[in-house]
Amino acid sequence: MESLKKFVAELIGTAVLVTLGCGTAVAVGCDSASGSGYLLTALAFGLTIVAMAYSIGNISGCHINPAVSIAMLVSKKMSLKDFILYVIAQCLGGLAGCAVLYVVFGANCGFGANAIQSGWANGSTVAAFIVELVLTFIFVLAICGVTSKAENSSVAGIVIGLTLTLVHILGIKLTGTSVNPARSLAPAILAGGDALNQLWIFILAPLVGGVLAALVYMFLDSKKEK
Repeated sequence: MESLKKFVAELIGTAVLVTLGCGTAVAVGCDSASGSGYLLTALAFGLTIVAMAYSIGNISGCHINPAVSIAMLVSKKMSLKDFILYVIAQCLGGLAGCAVLYVVFGANCGFGANAIQSGWANGSTVAAFIVELVLTFIFVLAICGVTSKAENSSVAGIVIGLTLTLVHILGIKLTGTSVNPARSLAPAILAGGDALNQLWIFILAPLVGGVLAALVYMFLDSKKEK
């Protein structure tokens, strides 16, 4: 029963993230002529994390992101069984969120899918991979740090939400900002085109970034030998 509750919590949390985050991107537009759209979308993702952290965080930890879950796996804070359970729930949640967007905005809305954006000098596959890796590393490192002490529990959701907002402010112009494979999977499948062709970037780079963040934090937080 406990596993089922975690599964449902992660599914709901990811569905809400895609509905509100990607939905805001669709509603306000995220092109160079709509600078305010960047900020609104960044805030939508960040505030959703805050809301979910204080609603389902006590059930599942509110990962709602395979990059976060893999960091917890590497840090030995969750089992392989739970990791697989979480990732399945997160991917299904992303699909559920896209279903809501389909009903609200129609089949051709783009679903806020990630893709390498035009208009930046080094907008290559390699550059996009590095952007996603670095932004995920920053995001997950913040999560590892703020959740490492029980006394931070009252502010952890706010810190994590603000960090997600921060990485979106830079990343939207470059890749649309994924830092979350589950957030990218269903939108790319439904949007097709470049989003689907480039999907591997938005799955692999965040996972690598999450693993690196966990390893670096474990090193930084390790106790000195006597």
